[in-house]
Amino acid sequence: MHLSHSHQQRSESFPVGALLALSGGFLDAYTYITRGGVFANAQTGNMVFFGIHLAEGQWSDSIRYLFPIVAFAAGILLAEWIHSTQKNNSRLHWRQIILAIECCILFALGFIPSGVCDAAVNIAVSFVCALQVQSFRTVHGLSYATTMCTGNLRSGTELLFFSIQRNDRTLLLDSFKYFAIIVIFTLGAAAGYLSSQRFGERSIFIPCVLLLFVLMFLKRNATSGPVNNTEKEGESQI
Repeated sequence: MHLSHSHQQRSESFPVGALLALSGGFLDAYTYITRGGVFANAQTGNMVFFGIHLAEGQWSDSIRYLFPIVAFAAGILLAEWIHSTQKNNSRLHWRQIILAIECCILFALGFIPSGVCDAAVNIAVSFVCALQVQSFRTVHGLSYATTMCTGNLRSGTELLFFSIQRNDRTLLLDSFKYFAIIVIFTLGAAAGYLSSQRFGERSIFIPCVLLLFVLMFLKRNATSGPVNNTEKEGESQI
């Protein structure tokens, strides 16, 4: 069951989802191109590489894929801790705190030259992606991911089938939302590749700016208009 427009939190708007997906695709290409061929967003690839290197007895190479996986899990834990401890904060929404942390980390990483501490950078980016994917999980009431696309592809295709089967235009629109997020993620990856080729490690400032846009959007909306009383206790409409 989808949320009505009046009950949707502002963080569930499509522009927010689009900017986050753009940033997610960018970061995956960035770490792969400039930081030693490691995927920071979807940890499945890192798990596969970890297993392959283990099977080949390449212990040192396998470890560099294990650390981002652990960092991703740590990011999930931190996001949930911030949510549970700051959800009643009337001055600053917990998602704004998450975005501020992401921006600070990405900004700092831009000053670390490529080839220097790449493993640490990949760990930090994986941590950032985990914060994002755990904190922004729905758009227009639809569950989605901004840092990976497998689930989005499955959900979008499933809704497409049901929309055809039931001749339901609402389901068709929902499926198009998933496909749009996938396209935007892919464009982000392309932008990340091109930017990384030209600007190297400094290109990470671009997703940092994108996240700042999201932060400013949420901040502006958090201070305008009444909060909907039908929302869950402790959650502002953001």
